[in-house]
Amino acid sequence: MSTPEATRQAPRVDVARNLAARERGGPGFVALLRTELLLALRRRADIANPLLFFVTVLALLPLGVGPEPALLARLAPGMIWVMALLATLLSQESLFRSDFEDGSLEQLTLAPQPLYFAVLAKVAVHWLVTGLPLAMLSPLLGLMLNLPPGGYICLLLSLLLGTASLSLIGAVGAALTVALRRPGLLLALIVMPLYVPVLIFGTGAVQAALDGYAYSVQLAILAALLAGAAALAPLAAAGAIRISTDS
Repeated sequence: MSTPEATRQAPRVDVARNLAARERGGPGFVALLRTELLLALRRRADIANPLLFFVTVLALLPLGVGPEPALLARLAPGMIWVMALLATLLSQESLFRSDFEDGSLEQLTLAPQPLYFAVLAKVAVHWLVTGLPLAMLSPLLGLMLNLPPGGYICLLLSLLLGTASLSLIGAVGAALTVALRRPGLLLALIVMPLYVPVLIFGTGAVQAALDGYAYSVQLAILAALLAGAAALAPLAAAGAIRISTDS
């Protein structure tokens, strides 16, 4: 049976463990990325929940709208993209949560390395364990929803670019709300308007591919959105983290 003293010591043990892992990784971005990936793999439930949500909702879609192949094919691009967006949003709340609760997030703000790279590493790991699996699962779910063959490659490419942008944008909202007890609704209100352009061009690329048109323009816009988010979102998230940890 745990004692009150042991309960108070548990967060300190987690802080020491996380900081020791980061110190072993060294100051380089690749080392930070490797360390954050190892830390993320300890929280397997945070990885599984968005994937289960994504697969379960899309598997239930034919039961809700009917099994007609033509109807499912028309709905497939938009539904897959919307569910990928919501699954990414579902996992954003926990992006900085555990580090904030055990105090290691505050220690990261005091570290000699720029906080920008720590945030970028955490976002990259979030995409590797959430966005990348969602994108890789999308062709299988497209097949289940009778998506025409011409849309699979575009769906995969658009989700690879789009989910990375969603992770970066969501990091800003997660950093702004990390100090709140229940940030879910506020987080959604902050990031949903910023998600809309990614959703529009993502679904537009898949629809253009299905209609037989070139979809390179939409993919180029998604890549431009990703480049802009990669440059600006970690800076904004780092500033929000400093504000949240100082309050």
